[in-house]
Amino acid sequence: MSLNTPASLKSFLNQRGFRLTPQRQTILHIFQTLPQGKHLSAEDLHHILRQQGERISLSTVYRTLHLMAYMGILRELELAEGHKHYELNSPNPHQHHHLVCVQCNKTLEFESDLIDRIGSRQAETEGYHLLDCQLTVYVICPEAVAEGWNQTLPRDWLCQRSMQCGHMPLQELSHPSDLTEP
Repeated sequence: MSLNTPASLKSFLNQRGFRLTPQRQTILHIFQTLPQGKHLSAEDLHHILRQQGERISLSTVYRTLHLMAYMGILRELELAEGHKHYELNSPNPHQHHHLVCVQCNKTLEFESDLIDRIGSRQAETEGYHLLDCQLTVYVICPEAVAEGWNQTLPRDWLCQRSMQCGHMPLQELSHPSDLTEP
């Protein structure tokens, strides 16, 4: 089902016992208007909402993202930054996968029919119905390797490509509990 209109989203949510709240509609609209390949964390989304003058709490953002991912409206991604990111779950039969630089967090998308076929075949062999197939490959980008990755680069170094995409440097964690989500 395409969820490109408020009416189709409302019908989809109502069939599952949920309402289309103004907050859900606003959040979906943000994802629908994102550039191809852009992923948002809950904090990124909350920042955008605040910039637009929306008064939606961070806890509402988390609950809405969780619900939309659970219902298949959004894809939940585990990328290199230590928290989840989300993107619109397109009905495209070819899912895309991600290369993520562990130094600068630059994320590149790629498609692979082979990965999709392996996931589908394995699910079928085990008697499962495949909902999503995503592979995240953790890498070091060419710029980091050229600059002496793992020997001379500071932890907060970013490659030019990553800075152009608006990525932020990794922050030093003061305590292991900093890795947990609210």
